[in-house]
Amino acid sequence: MKLYKTKGSAFLEHVDKYYRIQGGWDELINRENLFSYLQLQTTQSDELSSGDIQILEKDLQAPIGNQEVWAAGVTYLRSREARMEESKKSGAADFYDKVYEAERPELFFKANPQRVSGPGQDLYIRKDSSWNVPEPELALFVNASAKILGYTIANDMSSRSIEGENPLYLPQAKCYEKSAGLGPCLYVPEHAIDPAARIEMTIFRDRKSVYHDSVSINRMKRSHTGLVEYLFRECDFPFGVFLMTGTCLVPANDFTLQPGDRVAISIEGIGVLTNNIAFNPAKRG
Repeated sequence: MKLYKTKGSAFLEHVDKYYRIQGGWDELINRENLFSYLQLQTTQSDELSSGDIQILEKDLQAPIGNQEVWAAGVTYLRSREARMEESKKSGAADFYDKVYEAERPELFFKANPQRVSGPGQDLYIRKDSSWNVPEPELALFVNASAKILGYTIANDMSSRSIEGENPLYLPQAKCYEKSAGLGPCLYVPEHAIDPAARIEMTIFRDRKSVYHDSVSINRMKRSHTGLVEYLFRECDFPFGVFLMTGTCLVPANDFTLQPGDRVAISIEGIGVLTNNIAFNPAKRG
């Protein structure tokens, strides 16, 4: 089942039918029995017309309320290699090799809700970075009791020139206005997502594809439950939390995003998240 958020409501997609869902977003998605609750709504809620759906689809928001967004780093071998390459000059390359092999994962705060963009909305690149890339990731939605209830697509925007200069600059490389994309929906299955599901990314420039690749999510070294266990060791999340699980799709080192680019990320079973790339218009270069 796919749960969508708009400015004023939520609606559910199930077996090619759509239903309006009542109630506040935070309370709705933080339920212990979310799948069962949504399944019940398909028998108790009004079915939406095609006209209603067309109106609602134009108003889609990121599927987030008051949740924080966290991220896991260096969870794929390709990510380890990329981080080591960008950090050679700073002498920090070994840090990423060590964290890839360590029992404790790299976890970091990524964004509060106001810094998250939804489907069709702009994502920003930093003006003070010469090397900016998207990072396509599967994001987990975990409720307040540390139970994985759903999944969505994430774009963990990254300023590689800043992180490569010094690993202590990670917050600046990762955390800024509109540095995170989530959507287009919250996918709520009865069982865990298929580990063979593929994540795919295409980057368009002047309407032409300048990057395309895909990989199955089972290439990740760490388990979803293991990441969640570490995240919840000393943190409480009363509204639940979104956890990005890392990337394996890394453009070549000579590639950097430009304003006007369009990034499309898809994950089997969830859908497609598309965002346009821009500079923050409120900040002068």
